[in-house]
Amino acid sequence: MGFIAFLKTQFIVHLLIGFVFVVSGLIINFIQLCTLVLWPINKQFYRRVNCRLAYSLWSQLVMLLEWWSGTECTLFSDEATVNTFGKEHVIIILNHNFEIDFLCGWTMTERFGVLGSSKVLAKRELLYVPLIGWTWYFLEIVFCKRKWEEDRDTVIEGLKRLADYPEYMWFLLYCEGTRFTETKHRISMEVAESKGLPKLKYHLLPRTKGFTTAVQCLRGTVSAVYDVTLNFRGNKNPSLLGILYGKKYEADMCVRRFPLEDIPQDEKEAANWLHKLYQEK
Repeated sequence: MGFIAFLKTQFIVHLLIGFVFVVSGLIINFIQLCTLVLWPINKQFYRRVNCRLAYSLWSQLVMLLEWWSGTECTLFSDEATVNTFGKEHVIIILNHNFEIDFLCGWTMTERFGVLGSSKVLAKRELLYVPLIGWTWYFLEIVFCKRKWEEDRDTVIEGLKRLADYPEYMWFLLYCEGTRFTETKHRISMEVAESKGLPKLKYHLLPRTKGFTTAVQCLRGTVSAVYDVTLNFRGNKNPSLLGILYGKKYEADMCVRRFPLEDIPQDEKEAANWLHKLYQEK
């Protein structure tokens, strides 16, 4: 074991990395709080400043994945799709099978210059989590309780507020709603059978409300939907702890681009489109 590899296994080093992340994150959150005075003066300038503040925090986590652990994320797509990366507003659909899939997603956004402006439909509980949740608040992240009757107005209002966002925005959706497990998969396929839907082998049944609402509210702003399927070679199940210990993983990300005009405007037809997409995935 080399000296650097030895350092990556030491608790004191992990403690130092955590200390730097927490302290820098709290400083960033304080600066973000101060930027609120910019909102009534120049909303777009406020947004641009907060995109860069968020980047300075999220990039630390991307550094852990790419440099500290040496994890390789290989992107598979066609040339025409790659040429659009970082040059348009999009909705991202990503499978939710792994503990670090969000980190691989952030790595992709960092490569194409949209890490600071990336968005997500997040559970409301995360709003109260220091650093991550607080940073998301200043980024105008859309929070929900995952109860559509209570979330409808909040989600629609939050999405429409992003219509004039000045930075290219990638809006991430975990349509499955929760991370894949064998137990959740079995229950999900029982639901699929009861609804007369085809069973999925590698995914949970997608929840369509968030997707169809995002498409409706962001139509005219968003240019396309990127379908992203992530997998790790060697049937490995990567973890944040493994990353912290410098364990290297090899990730493959397959990306397909669907122009928004190809997605039906009718809510029911858009939901059927999403179900067919997951059958392909």
